[in-house]
Amino acid sequence: MIVVNLDVVMAQRKIGLTELAEQVDITMANLSILKNNKAKAIRFTTLNAICKALNCQPGDILEYVEEEET
Repeated sequence: MIVVNLDVVMAQRKIGLTELAEQVDITMANLSILKNNKAKAIRFTTLNAICKALNCQPGDILEYVEEEET
């Protein structure tokens, strides 16, 4: 599964949800869904804007983790 580490990168950059939402031009609700790992998809344009605002690479935000078998 893909894990979103947006909260980690935001903390490292010392940027809050409101400020990032304004810079990326995304609603705080949608950014919060992404930040809390609840999103089912992300547009490349949104990912591009987030990476530009946070000065990071997509791999800093997205991580693949194998799911444990139940």
